[in-house]
Amino acid sequence: MKLYKLLSFSFLLSTLTSCTFTENITINDNGTGKFSVDMDGSSLMAMAGDQMTQQMGAEAKKEIDSSFTFKQLFEAKKDSIAKLSPEVQKELKKLENFVVNTKMSSEKKEFLMTLSSDFKNVNEMQDILQTLSVLQQLEKGGNASSPFGSNFGNNNSKLSYTYDGKKFSRKAVIDTKKLAEKAKDSAPDMSKMIFASSNYILKYHFPKKIKKVSNPNALFSEDRKTITIQYPFTDYMDNPDKLNFDVEFEK
Repeated sequence: MKLYKLLSFSFLLSTLTSCTFTENITINDNGTGKFSVDMDGSSLMAMAGDQMTQQMGAEAKKEIDSSFTFKQLFEAKKDSIAKLSPEVQKELKKLENFVVNTKMSSEKKEFLMTLSSDFKNVNEMQDILQTLSVLQQLEKGGNASSPFGSNFGNNNSKLSYTYDGKKFSRKAVIDTKKLAEKAKDSAPDMSKMIFASSNYILKYHFPKKIKKVSNPNALFSEDRKTITIQYPFTDYMDNPDKLNFDVEFEK
């Protein structure tokens, strides 16, 4: 299947239905780990049947289990990328090692998409979700360029993670300049309507037992090494700093 056809359909489904987005981080003893964002649109897959057929034709009847890297995507679009500014090209390079995996079955009513990458230090993941919004510059209109749609990641904040073995922090700082620009925009904000019934889940696994978490809604795994926090997707878009929290570990 062509990469852009797959990305185009994933955006279509995410805008037609409610989805669950899960931001996963796994940190190992030596500080390395894995970052991923999962999009699950399975619950309302049946609602997109007609649109799926229109977008994908005979491909809609096939079960899909497909993977590709952004490096492959960028190679196919290298001429377009060469015309972008050095700043945008630098941002895109951050995504090269990310893998996009898609599992889809119209018969099983399943649609799962995962965007993932390994890291040497969680600090490498600064602003990585915001970088996804740069993908739309690869094409005019660009919605199909990003696996989760052009709105995903573009929530007017700068996100950072820190981990030193004693504490972990997730911190989104509101970009007041971007927020002011958004306020001047008279165009309707479709993201609120599109994602009104979607959820955004944080699920982080650490190599040490957790002593305490600043968010009172955090759920612990039995071994107290994993926490899960669920938010409405509108919080992720409109109040990204509400997802901030700190973790302290047992000695």
